[in-house]
Amino acid sequence: MTSLPPDLALAPPTPPTAVSGAAVSGAPAGPTDDAPVIIGDDTTGRSRAANRWRRMRWPLTVLFVAALLVAFLAVVRPATSAAPHAPDNPEDDGGMAVAEVLEDQGVRVTHVTRVADAVAAAGPDSTLLITPNPSFFAQDQISALNRAGADLVVLEPDFDMVGAMTRNLLESTYGEAGDPVAPQCDDPTARAAGELALRPGLAETPTGGDGPRPTLCWPDGQGGYAYARLEFPDRSVTVVSDAAVLRNGTVLDEGNAALALRMLGENEDLVWLVPDPMDVSTGDEPTPAERGQVDALMPPGSAPVALIAVLAAVLLALWRVRRLGPLVVEDLPVLVRSAEATRGRARLYRAARARGHAAAGLRASAADRVATRLGLARSSDANTVVDAVVAATNRPSQQVADLLYGPPPADDAALAELARRLDILESEVHRP
Repeated sequence: MTSLPPDLALAPPTPPTAVSGAAVSGAPAGPTDDAPVIIGDDTTGRSRAANRWRRMRWPLTVLFVAALLVAFLAVVRPATSAAPHAPDNPEDDGGMAVAEVLEDQGVRVTHVTRVADAVAAAGPDSTLLITPNPSFFAQDQISALNRAGADLVVLEPDFDMVGAMTRNLLESTYGEAGDPVAPQCDDPTARAAGELALRPGLAETPTGGDGPRPTLCWPDGQGGYAYARLEFPDRSVTVVSDAAVLRNGTVLDEGNAALALRMLGENEDLVWLVPDPMDVSTGDEPTPAERGQVDALMPPGSAPVALIAVLAAVLLALWRVRRLGPLVVEDLPVLVRSAEATRGRARLYRAARARGHAAAGLRASAADRVATRLGLARSSDANTVVDAVVAATNRPSQQVADLLYGPPPADDAALAELARRLDILESEVHRP
């Protein structure tokens, strides 16, 4: 037979007259609005909700702060670029002015930052603009751009870029921009621009190469030129040693705007490459479809959001891994008396022949008790304890030091003698 809990067993039965009117009328009886509903494990719905909130408030706070940071970055992020020579950069070093005029004239401008994207977007009936690369192009990237098939316009190229794009018909030189000079060539684009003050940096190679002779314009009088155009059977290559013709701050100087618009507006499609210094692509990588369209499924700007989410997860993990939680107090299954625990530990020391550990325990306990009795702080060092015991017992200082901090006993008899002498020493110490 199952016994009832004490509180139910002692409670008298409810008399019929004590039943409420709701119960008599058949309405379901239940707890009042003010009484907590006991769930069964001695908790209430409110206490459970409070416990859940205490456990989740810090993770929710971290996620909320991360969401606020993402929203803040999305709001304050400028709609324009800050990259030099970019078509969406309105600053003095940008190229937005030329890009907007070209678009007004019907030219479709495609802004790319990777060599692979430039190679994929450039075609036989388009123009590929290559702006200066702050970290230089690799040889395989130069080869990939050279195979694009589009008409090339290269601004401020390095030595390797000049040789590869012009089939070694041109080389780089060093020059300084001076006063505006006439183009002094028969190129229609250069003659339309007129006098310009461009920095010369191109020269025809002494040995020449296999291909047409370049048209060189704006000489400096010392063998250097600022503009060169080569007509190959499959495309044209235009090289300008000074990117001032494109920048917003200088595009209105002399005929820079006319030169830039005529160079870049020859075809209806213009691929505007602003190299990313961290880009290592060459156009030989697999397409997004070949990679399972993972990149195509990711929306633009997802990389910074993913980075912030990863950082928030790492911080949350570091915060939680150091949390040990509160101590759980539970009753021991059996009651062990202190004397029995002491004898058990002593037997373990004796079985292990750990006389040094046993002596250290005896000495530490004795020193702690006499220090407390003499009113010393727990941080007192050995010399302070010895001096206080000597003053209280009139014993020699060396004898007290040997008793409290001496070497370990050699055998069981020495250990027993040490315990007896420590007991005697404690009995002689009294509070001053």
